[in-house]
Amino acid sequence: MMLCCKPVGPPSWLRSLALVTSLCVLVGLSACALPDKPVRPSVYDFGAPAAQTAPVPSSLTATVALADVEASVALDSTAVLYRLGYADAQQLRPYAYARWSMVPALLLQQRLRERLGTQGVVLKPAQALMLRGHEESSPRVLRVELEEFSQWFNSPQDSAGLLRLRATVTQATSQGDRLLGQRNFSVQRPALGADAAGGVRALTAASDVAIEEVLQWLTALPP
Repeated sequence: MMLCCKPVGPPSWLRSLALVTSLCVLVGLSACALPDKPVRPSVYDFGAPAAQTAPVPSSLTATVALADVEASVALDSTAVLYRLGYADAQQLRPYAYARWSMVPALLLQQRLRERLGTQGVVLKPAQALMLRGHEESSPRVLRVELEEFSQWFNSPQDSAGLLRLRATVTQATSQGDRLLGQRNFSVQRPALGADAAGGVRALTAASDVAIEEVLQWLTALPP
């Protein structure tokens, strides 16, 4: 007579250990499949205004209308931009995790309006239109076009904040707008770090210097 022997499996404790091990492996694989927590970009503005130098005479800037600052299409975003002057200076590159709180044109406009306001009355374009045609009281209209606003790298370790703009001043007369002056400004300020934070500080400093130069030029224009 043949005896049938039932196969003997592993002991219960070994089966439990195998089950726990399998679960741990599955949990670990699931954790690896989960996406990383998104990194929020750092958001920058110009901060508090820099300490002012000796006041500029305000006799010629008592009534100024500041038009909206315009900018090229490349600058119409909140990205913090840089150029590799040593590799491909024609390409504007955005930092992945750095943003301005608003587009550079608005940041510059806000700063410029604050500075002009310390020297006299600053009107908005709509307010200037109310006085248009009265030459004796017509304000000077300051228009600014922002052409460059980026961190320029001369080498991987050496960079500067580069700002270029064009300022135009006109005044309404009975014969039409009279051009009082136009000038291009270019300012560079060294960056203390070869990163977005260094570029932001350098561009803020360059903006303050450019604003002072525009203000001095504006007050020196003939009547």
